[in-house]
Amino acid sequence: VQPNNYSTFYDDQRQNWSIMFESEKAAIDFSKQVCIAKCNSSPVLESILCQDLLLGEGQGVEGGDSLEVAYTGWLFQNNGLGQVFDSNVNKDKLLRLKLGSGKVIKGWEEGMMGMKKGGRRYLIIPPALAYGAQGVAGRVPPDSTLVFEVDVRRVKLAKECSGSDGLSVSSRDSPAPSPVPSSDGFSAD
Repeated sequence: VQPNNYSTFYDDQRQNWSIMFESEKAAIDFSKQVCIAKCNSSPVLESILCQDLLLGEGQGVEGGDSLEVAYTGWLFQNNGLGQVFDSNVNKDKLLRLKLGSGKVIKGWEEGMMGMKKGGRRYLIIPPALAYGAQGVAGRVPPDSTLVFEVDVRRVKLAKECSGSDGLSVSSRDSPAPSPVPSSDGFSAD
């Protein structure tokens, strides 16, 4: 995704292509369909598919940074978007989360790395990085692939007081239990 309704990509011959769309909505819709097509063309989805829809500005987020996001989550069904199972888009409260704290599903932790303030990203998350075989009673069936559209509204970068090697210690590398969403979303705090 590029500014001014452009998208660029490489084809299987490694040739670079650019497409200009007549509107931001058309560019975003095309990018979503490309991501869904990638998902449908892989025999087994084992890792997250990320597709930037809007790039945002500033520094990309890393583990330890705090974000406030608006999101919608769908079940991936019949090779496309199924029903919405969670959203805070039309609510007054943004979801607050700290990347690397293990408070949200692993697919979010990984898929949001590098996002910038004002950025929007489409994530397709395989069951192993979402709610796995347990699912969420009444909302997410077991072994569900999930699709999220995430808007980063606010970013608070972690303080620059990390270890001497420049890396901050986080719980990201240790197995953390999947959070179970409360009725108002993925309660992060």
